[in-house]
Amino acid sequence: MKNLARQLQDRRQQHLYRSRQVINGPQGVAIRIDGREYLCFCSNDYLGLANHPDIVAAFHRGLDEYGSGSGAAHLISGHSRAHHALEEELAAFLQRPRALLFSTGYMANLGVMSALLGRGDRVFSDHLNHASLLDGARLSGARLLRYRHNDVDDLELRLASAPAGEWLVATDGVFSMDGDIAPLEKLADVATRHDAWLMVDDAHGLGVTGPGGRGTVAQAGLDATQVPVLMGTLGKAVGTFGAFVAGSEELIETLIQEARTYIYTTAPPPAVASATRKALQLVQQEDWRREQLQALVKRFRHGAQQLGLELCDSHTPIQPLITGAAAEALRLSEALREQGVLITAIRPPTVADGKSRLRITFSAAHSEQQVDRLLAALETVTAAGGR
Repeated sequence: MKNLARQLQDRRQQHLYRSRQVINGPQGVAIRIDGREYLCFCSNDYLGLANHPDIVAAFHRGLDEYGSGSGAAHLISGHSRAHHALEEELAAFLQRPRALLFSTGYMANLGVMSALLGRGDRVFSDHLNHASLLDGARLSGARLLRYRHNDVDDLELRLASAPAGEWLVATDGVFSMDGDIAPLEKLADVATRHDAWLMVDDAHGLGVTGPGGRGTVAQAGLDATQVPVLMGTLGKAVGTFGAFVAGSEELIETLIQEARTYIYTTAPPPAVASATRKALQLVQQEDWRREQLQALVKRFRHGAQQLGLELCDSHTPIQPLITGAAAEALRLSEALREQGVLITAIRPPTVADGKSRLRITFSAAHSEQQVDRLLAALETVTAAGGR
């Protein structure tokens, strides 16, 4: 048996121990922890919809109509009219024939790969892809090959030297820790020339990028033929919970028949689907939220440059400040918390050794004054540490 107490102690000594925050009240740019209010810059609620009154009201109506739980898996008796309507509306939004709901993005990625791949097949995965894509490839039994981050030439070399079989190229649309966007047009071209599937995990792009918030695939002008598998989550910019896969009729029917993470799990509460339908309307109708986000990101990056802070090359709401050492990321996070600003430290294994950071994220609900307060706090804590 492993010595769990020793392992936990080792984590503490290496500054890698993780702790949960207990939030009192709803999500928002101002949240309460242990009776104190903090200005939050570490949520994925990019459009500020997680506590929108119209979505909350739709949730209540869903509870009144469907109750609190689905009671069964989708394929038994848990697939409600609200679920079905949401799938149809997601497909129409993304201009694809079908969409299929999953409980989480993690389950969606595992389900896709287990259904489409097996031993002898290969997954070509960007080196910085989300853990769920890596785990999905491993659990499928396919061989996992990781190409250098956003390096299309490296991918092409690997595809050219691979033996015959089913090939799937998998990439994040927006990379969750660095905030940069995959070169989807080039990836689609390479995948097409080598007869490989292209799968895009657009968890952090959906709602934020592209025309009408349709994500990075739409922003790149790609269709369902060029990107056959599109995964998105509903608990980030959309503000509710869950995930989906969108694609062809044949893809969705295959997932219904063979994706174990769809078949063998209870369907999400129908009330969540009701709330998400309203959220999806707001995502499409309120372009000002994306415009506000871009203005805030631009303001922050300009201010950070004036302070001499080195940010990653990102123009999305994800703005990482690399510290290198895990201990320094923790120090900055704790110092900011004393200033009333909440930004969690991101450390290995979430990022590579030597790449610890503050993952600063913005919401359309933030104001310019709050961005300025963040910059002032960063100036104080970085000066104190000699950065």
